[in-house]
Amino acid sequence: MRRAASKKGPTNSTTSSNSSAMDLFRSGKAASKELERIDQLYYSYANESSGMIDPEGIEYLCSDLEVEHTDVRILMLAWKMQAEKQGYFTLDEWRKGLKALRSDTIVKLKKALPDLDNEVRRPSNYVEFYSYAFRYCLTEEKQKSIDIESICELLELVLGSQFRMQVDLFIQYLKTQIDYKVINMDQWMGFYRFCHEISFPDFNNYDEELAWPLILDNFVEWVRSKQS
Repeated sequence: MRRAASKKGPTNSTTSSNSSAMDLFRSGKAASKELERIDQLYYSYANESSGMIDPEGIEYLCSDLEVEHTDVRILMLAWKMQAEKQGYFTLDEWRKGLKALRSDTIVKLKKALPDLDNEVRRPSNYVEFYSYAFRYCLTEEKQKSIDIESICELLELVLGSQFRMQVDLFIQYLKTQIDYKVINMDQWMGFYRFCHEISFPDFNNYDEELAWPLILDNFVEWVRSKQS
């Protein structure tokens, strides 16, 4: 009995220590299980030969998420993963994105899409997403510009819902002009700034003396000639 009594003093601290260790163990085990489920989900879409999710795998993923492969939220998902190659997800990219979204099943991922949409559309994130969208479409090594047709599709996807009139007119201009066959990052980001800063459709605060890409000077001139 005395031996039992002598142990009574440190019992509380020992129990507390054991409890903390057990909590850490359970937390680590839960994280490990979550990662295991994330990996299992990845391999259900990955190509067996390459070990990556390729365009076909993304088609299946879109089908299970019940969204079109052209839905902007798929591009947002790629942004969340920081995917480097268009149409492909690596395991590391997949883990990064799904852990951030706390999604280890297709049901959870589907439910996370509206929150992802809201996250991307915060002004602090959207400019980064807009820039990423351009880089994601650079499919060749050392490529620095994108053809007009692809740029028109991308503009429609990432800016069409926010700046409908500007995007429609700019796409119309791009498809009719003959001076530019491709668009670079400076021009791409310039149009984003243009949409946010310039009064439309009167262009009252547009100053050609400022550092706008020349293509936007030409666009404004084209619109004004149409208006007159």
